[in-house]
Amino acid sequence: QVQLVESGGGLAQAGESLRLSCSASGIHISINVMGWYRQFPGKQRELVASITPSGTTHYTDSVKGRFTISRDNALNAVYLQMNSLKPEDTAVYYCNARLGNLVYWGQGTQVTVSS
Repeated sequence: QVQLVESGGGLAQAGESLRLSCSASGIHISINVMGWYRQFPGKQRELVASITPSGTTHYTDSVKGRFTISRDNALNAVYLQMNSLKPEDTAVYYCNARLGNLVYWGQGTQVTVSS
């Protein structure tokens, strides 16, 4: 059974940092494209950042230069370092694993940034 468990969300003030973690079981993240998505109230989930098995990263424009995605294959975990947080980063953040047509999601973690 595949499980993706996020942690590290919470409340931060504008300008502060948070680090999200995603611990995976039942899959090897080293062969998956791993990603972080976020969902604003009433909106669809949007891709925030992704990292391929080869280490290529992609970021949505609004977080470039502020967020960093990384992976630790030994720990089977993926991280999202979020710096210089803004109130508009407030959302539920989801960990995602993708291998071909197989897609897995975590349960989500709330990030709230106050001004």
